[in-house]
Amino acid sequence: MDDYRVIADSLAADIAAGRIRPGERLPPQRRFARQRSIAASTAARVYQDLIRRGLAVGEVGRGTFVRAGEPATEPALAEPGGARVDLELNFAVLPDHPGLLAQGLERLLRPDQLAASLRPMTAAGSPSARRAAASLLSRTGWEPEPRQLLFAGNGRQAIAAAIAALVPPGERLGVETLTYPLVKGIAARLGVTLVPLAMDDAGLLPAALAAAPPLRAIYLQPTLHNPLGITLSDERRTELAGLLDQRDMYAIEDGIYGFLRPDQPPLAALAPERAIMVDSLSKRLAPGLTLGFLVAPAHLTAKVATALRSGTWMASRFALDAATQWMSDGTATEIERTKRHDAAVRQRIAAERLAGFSVRADPCAYHCWWELPEPWRAETFVAAAARRGISVTPAGAFAVGPGHAPNAVRLALSSPPTDTLSHALGVLAELANGTPDDAGPD
Repeated sequence: MDDYRVIADSLAADIAAGRIRPGERLPPQRRFARQRSIAASTAARVYQDLIRRGLAVGEVGRGTFVRAGEPATEPALAEPGGARVDLELNFAVLPDHPGLLAQGLERLLRPDQLAASLRPMTAAGSPSARRAAASLLSRTGWEPEPRQLLFAGNGRQAIAAAIAALVPPGERLGVETLTYPLVKGIAARLGVTLVPLAMDDAGLLPAALAAAPPLRAIYLQPTLHNPLGITLSDERRTELAGLLDQRDMYAIEDGIYGFLRPDQPPLAALAPERAIMVDSLSKRLAPGLTLGFLVAPAHLTAKVATALRSGTWMASRFALDAATQWMSDGTATEIERTKRHDAAVRQRIAAERLAGFSVRADPCAYHCWWELPEPWRAETFVAAAARRGISVTPAGAFAVGPGHAPNAVRLALSSPPTDTLSHALGVLAELANGTPDDAGPD
């Protein structure tokens, strides 16, 4: 019997030579096994090897396809691509925002204030910073206790500190089956094993958490989930909060998009002793203004502060002083208000330009989830969009576990000007109405 590596090498050579075309579907594994007179388990290993090499991609319920382009050498969503229209990263800076932010920096640039801002700082920051942050992060029905607030350099570092504090190396962290891509990299660096938890159209399934193996914690996005845009119902939040107590585990709640839905209290409001809330300024204000927030239960604040120090993930004093000024003088609140309006405008544009397609979106969100029509596949569509100067993100970037993802793409709506966004979505709609053969290289 042929070794699976030999068969995989043969298929890889066919792909490299163009005998198997990009986007082409490979035979179902059982049929492939019969064709090659090999065991079904061997066929599965062949396909997994092709996926591991980045030569193929598996799509749930559809099969395995030859990858349409070269696999990315950097983690998905790590850096902006070279495309002319970026629908991959969600960073909105509206025209009047730099002027508003500049006003808050004038006081900090005085020599006496600057001297104070250049000194080192603890993870707990200052009392004024904690009070200002508690007010900024509050939502309907919930306001964090200032004494439970800690500060990180950015949102990613806040997530890393929370995971490091709760999940020892070698232990398990539960995550939604589609999750923030950089959590996968953070977990790998910390030696933490991710366990995907099933979702439905309403979000994370409590039954999946109840049936999961022992977990130290879960990471989830209950409000405006990235990439799906789902917001958990009150009933589901209540059920999940109960399960955290029953299973003696903690939740790391990513509230990065919560400012767009201030009417929705976080899971931390229902499970204050079981949830660490993480947030940042990158989406609220601007990507270049990095400051992360952690709201931890009182009995965990010392442990999270230790993780921040040991990981060198603490915020700089200057960044915290600047943020405190913007949070205290109303600048941050005003920018949030204008972004909520901007997001609604962009969702209306997306709804108009993508009418007739299967698009999932919250009218308050800065992103939407597009389930692609036949015969398109996500990898092929991403490559075709890139040839037209538009970058979008395939579902595979968010999938936990190698090789299997829905046939969908996420569209980030916040970066381009609205007229550019409208035109780009029109181009994508025209592309989706055609076929991959129609969309070959120009």
